[in-house]
Amino acid sequence: MLCSIYKSSKKEGTYLYIPKKDDFSQVPDTLMQMFGKPIFVMVIKLDKHNLAQVNKEVVVKSLAEEGFFLQLPPRQENLLDEYKARKAQQK
Repeated sequence: MLCSIYKSSKKEGTYLYIPKKDDFSQVPDTLMQMFGKPIFVMVIKLDKHNLAQVNKEVVVKSLAEEGFFLQLPPRQENLLDEYKARKAQQK
């Protein structure tokens, strides 16, 4: 299965996967507004490549059922909160 990947012009680390290059017809308008202007990254064959940040089977299923897949950036850890939690546990 071929897949086109675009990065968001508004949200760093956010990517949109669609089955056909430049065909955003299955992507909801509200999502496209939040995503911003899509910046083309690449076309890949999902059956021949592993994906670094997401499960390939989840992407394939979402493309088949929804017509797109949205990859959000990994949740950033708050180092200050972690430090405070460790200090509280030590007391």
